[in-house]
Amino acid sequence: MSTRLRLTLFVLLGAQFMLSVDFSILNVALPQIGSGVGISSDDLPWVASAYALPAAGFTLLFGRIADLFGRRRLFLAGITLLTVASVLGGIAESGSLLLTARVLQGLSTAMAAPAALSLLTTSFSEGAMRERVLGLNGALLSGGFTVGALVGGTLVGLLSWRWAFLINVPVAVAILIATPRLIADSRAPEKVRLDVPGAVSVTAGLLAFTYGIIDKNILIAAAGVLLLGVFWVIELRAPAPLASVRILKRPTVKWGNFAGLVVFSMESALIFLMTLYLQDVLHYAPLTTGLIFGVPGLAAVAAGVIAGKAIGRFGTRTVLTVGLAVQGLATAPLILLGTDRVMLAVLLPALFISFFGHVTSIVAYTVTATSGLPDSEQGLATGLAALSQQVAATIGIPILSAVAASRAVQLDGIRLSLAVDVVVTLLAVALIWFGLRARAEAQPAPAAAPKVEVGEQAATR
Repeated sequence: MSTRLRLTLFVLLGAQFMLSVDFSILNVALPQIGSGVGISSDDLPWVASAYALPAAGFTLLFGRIADLFGRRRLFLAGITLLTVASVLGGIAESGSLLLTARVLQGLSTAMAAPAALSLLTTSFSEGAMRERVLGLNGALLSGGFTVGALVGGTLVGLLSWRWAFLINVPVAVAILIATPRLIADSRAPEKVRLDVPGAVSVTAGLLAFTYGIIDKNILIAAAGVLLLGVFWVIELRAPAPLASVRILKRPTVKWGNFAGLVVFSMESALIFLMTLYLQDVLHYAPLTTGLIFGVPGLAAVAAGVIAGKAIGRFGTRTVLTVGLAVQGLATAPLILLGTDRVMLAVLLPALFISFFGHVTSIVAYTVTATSGLPDSEQGLATGLAALSQQVAATIGIPILSAVAASRAVQLDGIRLSLAVDVVVTLLAVALIWFGLRARAEAQPAPAAAPKVEVGEQAATR
């Protein structure tokens, strides 16, 4: 791999890591943020939701815009917006300005995340090298969620919650300086027209569905589903569709993204529930909570390295279902958690194994959902993959939180939610295994992935 390609990889993976950290970095700082800007405890969930709504609602649209009008251009615009939003959040003195900053951060994520992922997939050709790269990307995505909790707790404990925003600024500026020097922009096709009706219907549908889930409003969620149905009809008839139905019908795209929904919704909810358990049941401080999550987070690094090689040897179908099964089965012992701190002896190894399966699944679902497509459709494919991640991380927490709230005792509710998590995950494993069966049977068994040493030119575009 050339020096330029290594630096490109470093910049794009660094951007993805920063964006994933942003999702969770404020979770352990919510009480301090509320008191700092005057947001009531009842309204604190909107600090997360204000980010999640635009991040989920606009991801597919921006993924396609990246294909049509330039991936690097959109990536730089997203990182620039993130810089501005992080400064606004860091200096906010009112709840309204802080929530505005979170909305802008979510919008910047919707712009930059699919563009960065499509730049990765188009910089490395399909095969062992791309699978290794996506393995690192998956490790950093999951690691970002974990590190976000660790860094957030550390910053709150040592400095101020404001640094959970401001820490983005120097990293984003470095990315803005390096990107034009390393990455060439994609060329947009001539006479390109954006599918405006499709863009409006899918964005409105995703926003309504996500908001309905967060607010537990069935009517709004149903309206979102209806708008997504309208979007499907529009795409069937559009001369230049935003998301080709042909792509959406591909088993790899369909089942890969379904896997992404389960992978992220169940694990993000697990992290949220364990945060409640550690702070409300075991009464650990935010810094200690972050450190506890940091230990199993090490599994993310190992899984990211191993998953790409495993896919080359065993295929995406096997690695995806085994990884997801490990994620679900490792969660099962947590159903037995009690009020004694000795339960950390159960919690830490269970989370370690679960995180390993989680990251393995992330890598496998990303490879599955983006393979076998031309470069001209990589922005859409990676937009769909990023959309699955954002929607899942947004809806998983409120759904399992609602399950937990159905019990009068908090610990009982957490246990019930974890049981639901396990059942949903294992059911998804069976569905994905049979859903991808036709493709697996139609293709020969994958050959073992060649060993790629550091610095070796394994793949170039």
